[in-house]
Amino acid sequence: MPAISEFLFENIGLSLELVQAIKDLNYTEATGIQAKAIPLLMQGNDLIGRSCTGTGKTAAFGIPAVECVAGGERSAQVLVLSPTRELAMQIAQEMCKYAKYKPGVAVAAIYGGAPMEPQIHQLKTANIVIGTPGRVMDHLRRRTLRLDNLRMVILDEADEMLNMGFLEDIQTILAQTPQQRQTVLFSATMPPAILKITEEFLRDPQTVDIQSEQRTISTIEQFYYQVPQSRKMDAINLLLQMQEPRRSVIFSNTKSMVDELVCYLNDHGFKAAGLHGDMKQAGRTHVMQGFREGKNRILVATDVAARGIDVENIEAVYNFDIPQDFEYYIHRIGRTGRAGKTGASHTLVCNRHQAEIIRSLSRYINAPILEASMPTAENIQQKHLEKLSAKVAKMLSDHSFTQYENQLDQLTNTHGFALREVACALLQLQLTKDKRLIPVFKASAATHKSFQNGNRMVLHLDMGRQEGITPNDIVNAITSITNLSARAVGKIDIFDDHTLLEMRENDAAIVAQQSGNYTIKGRAVHFSPSNLTMRSSLPNARHFGGAPRMEYRGKPSREKPRRSGKSFGEKRRRSYDCP
Repeated sequence: MPAISEFLFENIGLSLELVQAIKDLNYTEATGIQAKAIPLLMQGNDLIGRSCTGTGKTAAFGIPAVECVAGGERSAQVLVLSPTRELAMQIAQEMCKYAKYKPGVAVAAIYGGAPMEPQIHQLKTANIVIGTPGRVMDHLRRRTLRLDNLRMVILDEADEMLNMGFLEDIQTILAQTPQQRQTVLFSATMPPAILKITEEFLRDPQTVDIQSEQRTISTIEQFYYQVPQSRKMDAINLLLQMQEPRRSVIFSNTKSMVDELVCYLNDHGFKAAGLHGDMKQAGRTHVMQGFREGKNRILVATDVAARGIDVENIEAVYNFDIPQDFEYYIHRIGRTGRAGKTGASHTLVCNRHQAEIIRSLSRYINAPILEASMPTAENIQQKHLEKLSAKVAKMLSDHSFTQYENQLDQLTNTHGFALREVACALLQLQLTKDKRLIPVFKASAATHKSFQNGNRMVLHLDMGRQEGITPNDIVNAITSITNLSARAVGKIDIFDDHTLLEMRENDAAIVAQQSGNYTIKGRAVHFSPSNLTMRSSLPNARHFGGAPRMEYRGKPSREKPRRSGKSFGEKRRRSYDCP
């Protein structure tokens, strides 16, 4: 494929100012969406573009948009509607780069959560306006934005704007634009509402669809890991320590989990910052600036907040939660593997149902998502040892250790230790310090096996019905301290002042070993082996829930939603939390 500058100059006739700006950006090859969309837009066609994130859409519409602007006119000639403020800001930054050498082009970004006055000031001279639908509507009502001279309207990520409830705003905005305008719509999916907009507001649109059979970038390796629900944070910790990405994004489905993850990671020695919809604009801007500058190497975000994240050199994406929609997964991993560079995505899975979702997702994107094993503490320690050895070798080569010769002489001459012994002791001290930062994480076979085989053991819990204990309390206490799953817990008999539960012998031993670490309803409790049997006729047994005893074999599975004939990726569904 020809270089984008040659392609545009020879075949389209872009102005020299645009060609120079493109060369400054070091664009070497046109992406599929750019090669197909730019010629059509330069000819004045309305266009429907279907393309996933990370394929160069901004340049595909941004370069023709800048070219069509008459620099001497101080009124809105191009309007770009974007679903989020982060994406609006990102598009504005890219537009400024394309317009670097073109005189008279002024760009304004308008979005909610920011003061109106600075935006009003920008709009007085701006001829390219990028904004969220809600804030554009605000300026139209105030008459601080007029669309009388508009030449081009661009709807970027139109499906996401509709998902966020902006359909009526978009229709209202488009109705106020001149009839003789060029309209461009980009969307990863084409739901009926999008098709309705295209029929109502686009004139004989050309269609560019580069959705290949493989829906994700081939430069991204995709993996998933089966881990217990209660150990997901430790799993992220281990993956980050083993892989050491210089810059990464972790996605969660909820704002509260974003905050919890940020606290956990910072407490465990990582530099992380969070991004979600409850944050004020100043805080969001500060977080993104710190992430771009490398002050925070890890960004934890929700899907909506992450729209518009276009930071270079993101090496890995981690899905702490499986996204609620398959298209969200494509958007998430599209943050990495850009501009021809390689990237990786890592997804945590904690039950059979989620493993089945991953298999369905792999079929949907027509790309492999490989199961991988969690790194062990030994793997991480070996990596730390190799890094330390390399640092020591460099220090020896540079002779930058001479200030410590007196201490070494004291150890060898005064105390009589050999140099080899001193070196080994220092290595052990350093690696012991590193070991304390590595979570103890051993994948239990019980996580994915049913409660069928093996010798049984009955455990005694020193808490009973009088204190309001429930089976959920017991299972949550066990899974939060051990690496066992809820399925490891068998029958539960709750009595007035104590509880009996049945488990496999090996699992019961694990629970008993941690006996002093459990807390239920704010009280420290203990599990210990019992010689009693699981019988409803045991003395003092109370009826629980209308039965002589409470039988519990892990949490009951949720009822699956009915299939509507649409794939998981075509219809938004609730998230499937782990048991």
